[in-house]
Amino acid sequence: VQLQASGGGQVQTGDSLKISCSASGLTFGSYVIGWFRQAPGKEREFVAGIGWPGERKEYSDTVKGRFTVSGDGANYTVYLEMSRLTPEDTAVYYCAADLHEVAYYNGMAFWGKGTQVTVSS
Repeated sequence: VQLQASGGGQVQTGDSLKISCSASGLTFGSYVIGWFRQAPGKEREFVAGIGWPGERKEYSDTVKGRFTVSGDGANYTVYLEMSRLTPEDTAVYYCAADLHEVAYYNGMAFWGKGTQVTVSS
């Protein structure tokens, strides 16, 4: 399983940004894909996740209502659309895969390299 996050960049407070996670070596119908982030000096935290079948979605309270996770099974890509960004959202964002949703909170099996998102005030 290989994962690669991309699309990060520098934006301003209140802006929106959409980042992508390209996956290979897995079947979307069998895995859940999670988005995580790690800010400087802080622990990595769960942000959002999506699982199939049924596109089951889960969000952390910190981003609920501002971030939207979606998936494109035909292209093995998962997206994280972020809106109303604040400097507190500045972090390296990672995508990860596992067979079970509980792994969002106790460790995902496969991780990709992250993409930096910087929000300036």
